[in-house]
Parts: sequence; C-alpha cells; structure tokens
Amino acid sequence: MNALIAFSRAVDRATAWLGRMAAWLIVAAVLISTINAIIRKLFDMSSNTWLELQWVLFGAVFLLCASWTLQMNEHIRIDIVNSNLSRTARNVIELVGHVFFLIPMVAVFLYTGLPFFLRSWRLDEQSFSAGGLPQYPAKLLIVLGFAVLLAQALSELIKRVAIMRGLIDDAHGGGGHHASAEAEAARLLAETEGAKPQH
Repeated sequence: MNALIAFSRAVDRATAWLGRMAAWLIVAAVLISTINAIIRKLFDMSSNTWLELQWVLFGAVFLLCASWTLQMNEHIRIDIVNSNLSRTARNVIELVGHVFFLIPMVAVFLYTGLPFFLRSWRLDEQSFSAGGLPQYPAKLLIVLGFAVLLAQALSELIKRVAIMRGLIDDAHGGGGHHASAEAEAARLLAETEGAKPQH
C-alpha cells in the first residue's frame, strides 16, 4: 500500500503543477481577446486564427485543470446532503463514485478520444474557417486532459482506500465546501472565545 500512496502523492504533485501552469492560459486568452477586440474596433480587422486560439486556450484550461480541481476537492457535489452524512457514508460514496462513475466515464472518453485525435492528425485536419488553426492540437488536448484526469482519479481512489484503512488523514474532511466553511467558523469562534477577558 505504501507504494500506491507514494504513486498517489507523485500524481498529486504533477497534477497541481500542471493545473497551476495551465491556469495561466486564462491570462493569455484574456489578452488575446482584448487585443483582438481593439484591433477589430480600431482598424476593422479580424483574424480567425486569434479567435480560434482563444477557444483552444479556454479548452486547454478546462481540460488540464479538471484533474487539479478534483485533487483540491473543488468539484461539484450537493454539500447540503453530503455534509449531513457520516464520515463512513461519505467515504463509501466517494469510493463508489470513483470506481463506478468517474473512472469508467474517463475511460470511455479516452477510448473514443484517441482515435478522434489520431484521425485528425493523420489527415492534418484544418479549420473550416479561412485562416483558422489546425484542428488536431485541440483534439490532442482532449486526450491529454482525460489521461491526466484518469491518473488523478486513480490517485483519489488510492487515497480514499488509505483513509478508510486509517493509513492517512483525510485532508479535505470529505464534506466539501460546507464542511470547510463549518471548520473555519469553528476556528473563528474558538479564537473569539479565547480572546474574551477571563473573570
């Protein structure tokens, strides 16, 4: 189990690094969008290359940051229900969700996405718009994004089993945003009570 936990930690580090790097593409997309809009308004010029590059950058952020979102426990869940369940029930839900839903879904996307990219790459598929970008790099992002998400899903599965066996602590408490907010409120309350003058 120690080797699996070490693998999980390595995946977590790689995912966090990739997510932080990919998040900067938002800045690039905003700059390109702004410059493109200014040029279009001032000089009545436009370029499909720059328009499509904005879409590709947004897609890259979405696909390459999805695994980081999962690792940071920021994915969408129904906190009002989840936070009222016992820790054991939350652990079982996480385990079942990863094994029967997340991992199979990611596997299907990889199974269908790889031929989708390879066909585009072999054909040197280009944009339907004049002056647009090649299509295969954007399709490669689908494969890369889901490959990293699969690695992170396996990492989360390993961590959940280790948590259930008492080998590691649950860094996120299993309760999502609601549990985090409650923990912060409890901390602030404790600090406030500690600051009250003693009689």
